Amino acid sequence: MKKIRLLIATTNPGKLEEITTFLSDVPITPVSLTDLDIKNSVKETGKTFEENAVKKARYYAKKSGLPTLADDGGFEIDALGGEPGIQSHRWVRGDRESTDDELIRYTMKRLKGVPLPQRGAQLRLVLALCIRGQVYTTEAHIRGVIPLQPSPNRTEGFPYRSILYLPELSKFYNAQDFTAEENDVFNHRKRAIEELKPVIRKLLVP
Repeated sequence: MKKIRLLIATTNPGKLEEITTFLSDVPITPVSLTDLDIKNSVKETGKTFEENAVKKARYYAKKSGLPTLADDGGFEIDALGGEPGIQSHRWVRGDRESTDDELIRYTMKRLKGVPLPQRGAQLRLVLALCIRGQVYTTEAHIRGVIPLQPSPNRTEGFPYRSILYLPELSKFYNAQDFTAEENDVFNHRKRAIEELKPVIRKLLVP
């Protein structure tokens, strides 16, 4: 049986690996932007995660001619009124994406003096799947707190996971700190993908 190709439209290697892993039980062939030699980027001018995710999914689906899965998401800090939100990767320098270390240091600086009970935060994302011009979306989030010190561990491409602590697990939200079972339950990207799988199976699997 020939598998349908699905474009995973992200330039973040960590996201690509996670999404590909979480789709491993679906009989599709995931392909990347690199596989298709697509170097164009989309200006993320939307005012919400959903607008940006849909925009990226539509753009790359048209560019590639393939069903396309894209996402957009970020970090929302209660004490900062939801900042950085859609600016999560350009929070430090608005004209370019910031490095993981810059974002971690800047977050801790902005929260200096904020007591622990007021340091709630969440990572939130929206997935958008574009198939034959139709777009389907799902959303998921994971809540925790930002401790006074970040984790010494880093997950490259996911800076905010090193500062989001999950009290119910007594762990930071770093994949390498999780057991396989914990990752299945708590990974918010996996939860969003699980919600999309029925659509993928219905519309893409022969």
